[in-house]
Amino acid sequence: MLAFDHLAIGAETLGAGTEAVEAALGVPLEPGGAHPAMGTHNRLLSLGRGEYLEVIAVDPDAARPNHPRWFALDDFRGAPRPCAWIARTRALMPALARAPRGAGQPHALSRGNFAWDMAIPDTGLLPFDGVFPALIAWKSKAHPSDALPDRGIRLRRLILSHPDAAALRAALTPLIEEARLATTLGAEPHLAAEFDTPTGARVLA
Repeated sequence: MLAFDHLAIGAETLGAGTEAVEAALGVPLEPGGAHPAMGTHNRLLSLGRGEYLEVIAVDPDAARPNHPRWFALDDFRGAPRPCAWIARTRALMPALARAPRGAGQPHALSRGNFAWDMAIPDTGLLPFDGVFPALIAWKSKAHPSDALPDRGIRLRRLILSHPDAAALRAALTPLIEEARLATTLGAEPHLAAEFDTPTGARVLA
């Protein structure tokens, strides 16, 4: 079974995304790092043990990769907002075999002490117009959340909206049991995340 691992907040620039999330949640983000293979960089926030949030954007100092960037960031425009969610598994290939077509091919990646395999679609866009999760299998014992200070932020609910919500729900049901997931009918594909914070409930959408 899959488990929620982290939420990606897309932004046109890392500075704009960091500012928006810090203002919305009322806590500072931590330095992350760069992903040379994808031409992106990020900043991080703990969501508790084994879970985190990343603000991610195209790195202007990185070479453009010869393939689409993950989470469809090549085409990202507008205000910072949730652009993808990532679910972890102990075995990537069996999970991919049960995932919808287009969930991606495994890529071996690393950053500092962290190493992982991740399924990345050839187009950069995840199934169900980006609302289906990206799949990750951590190879390192270290997990990003282990190194982050706990600011008291917790994911309360992740809302997945899609015009074909029934098919999305059917694709997710055999793969993940997660009470915080809500799949709803929407005119457009959309992700929204509700959080509990030390100063009350907050939403990123």
